[in-house]
Formats: sequence, C-alpha cells, structure tokens
Amino acid sequence: MKLVVIALLLVIVLVLGRAMLQLVRGPAGSPKLVRSLTLRVALSVALFVMLLLGFYLGWWQPNGV
Repeated sequence: MKLVVIALLLVIVLVLGRAMLQLVRGPAGSPKLVRSLTLRVALSVALFVMLLLGFYLGWWQPNGV
C-alpha cells in the first residue's frame, strides 16, 4: 500500500510539471492547462481519501513520530 501512495505522489508531481509546461508554452487559459490542473486536484483528493480510508480501515497506524 505504501508503494501505491508513493506512485500517486509521483504521478501528482508529474502532472503538475506537465501543467507548468503548458502554462509556459501556451496561453494561461488553454484547455490542456485546465485539464492538467483538474487532473492534479482529482488525484490529490483521491490520495487524501485513500489515506483517510486506510487509516479508518486499519491499513495504517500512527506511529507517534
């Protein structure tokens, strides 16, 4: 499960980088830029929900660090 979280974080960073390239290369309101940022937000929300669900179901336990 930790690998899934790390993979989602990497995908979120890659999509954010793609959105940055779209912003630099094209106009600020281009559909590709909006789609990339929407995908990033959706992945971030999905990761947050997955972490909350994993904590609720006992997949992850706080370790007091």
